Amino acid sequence: EIHMATVSAPTNIACIKYWGKASIPLNTPINSSLSVTLDQDDLRAVTTASASLGFQSDRLWLNGIEEEGASTSKRFRACVDRMLELAGDKIDDKSGSVLVAKSEWKEMRVHISSYNTFPTAAGLASSAAGYAALVYALAKLFCAKESYKGQFTAIARQGSGSACRSLYGGFVAWRMGSNPAIDGSDSIAQQVADENHWPQIRAVILVVSDSKKDTSSTAGMSTSVQTSELLKHRAHNVVPKRMADIEKAIAEKDFDAFGRITMMDSNQFHATCLDTYPPIFYMNHVSKLIVRMVHVYNDWAGGTIRAAYTFDAGPNAVLYTLDQYQTELCALMLHYFPSTDHTNYINNNDMAAQARDYQLDEGLIQAVDNIGIIPQTGDVKNIYCTKAGPGPQTLGMEHANIDIHTGFNTYKPH
Repeated sequence: EIHMATVSAPTNIACIKYWGKASIPLNTPINSSLSVTLDQDDLRAVTTASASLGFQSDRLWLNGIEEEGASTSKRFRACVDRMLELAGDKIDDKSGSVLVAKSEWKEMRVHISSYNTFPTAAGLASSAAGYAALVYALAKLFCAKESYKGQFTAIARQGSGSACRSLYGGFVAWRMGSNPAIDGSDSIAQQVADENHWPQIRAVILVVSDSKKDTSSTAGMSTSVQTSELLKHRAHNVVPKRMADIEKAIAEKDFDAFGRITMMDSNQFHATCLDTYPPIFYMNHVSKLIVRMVHVYNDWAGGTIRAAYTFDAGPNAVLYTLDQYQTELCALMLHYFPSTDHTNYINNNDMAAQARDYQLDEGLIQAVDNIGIIPQTGDVKNIYCTKAGPGPQTLGMEHANIDIHTGFNTYKPH
């Protein structure tokens, strides 16, 4: 017999960045961080977790391809083994009889299949969605219960740090914990506000490059921690106040403050990458054009912040804005980053049509032209228009990507 659970989990994009581990074995951070969970209609990971006494070994498929050696991978094992420790009895809804006793789960092996609806490892927080989905699917499969609030997030953190934030919707803080170098139990995610608190928030994501990045986050962080004096200053002296300030901005729905803090923190994160020896470059020339355009746009709007950029460990831009400015912002990006492919360039067809029809102010175009930006096709591969969304969702059997009879992956990449 094969037991199965299928879930989806969101990605999240940090406004206050996590960069640097306090403990490599525990995967704890040197500073707290805060992110917005994005809507799963646009970007998500879908994961089926299955367990059976008939399975020979633990196996994992990512985007339809089996990962060799997954069963011994440290991150994968941490998630599966910790979730097994929290397993509960599986009860039949109708009769109330025990179908699987909690002690029996340990006798079984697991087959996991997961896919993303967006580029993997290109700085779009695919590992966050993936590990959040893994932990949530295992929680459903094993009928697991937390022994304290946030425990599942502490387990997801051991898969990928930012994954802990994807277990909640809306605005989410990852608290570094009281003693992250030696104990990870309170290095957990907490929801600051849910996705309905500030419904006007929008995100416009410009995929600048959908290839894998040059320096993985894990390798980059470790070099930064060893060599960057600026990173130490940031973690101890800058981030704690920024966390308090941005949480206040979210509570008060103050986009000006929210946007300014988000941009400043992105800039400082990339400054610590530059301060790393040898330096790390995640932003490319297109990323830098987008930064300049956003500042020109905000200045043109009279100095109020209409758009706020943030860049993770990659060249892709995430622009936070409010619903009243989203069409104008998309139109501006379309003007300078046009595409020959009108059908799939923007993920949302309605927004694509509105942005193409929108008449940009001549003064705004003049202001951007004046800093020497020339419209160029090919610089931006795709644009995703999205918003804040909820945490992981349980999906029906029809969404499963493992065959209930054989236990093998059924997902085929498009």
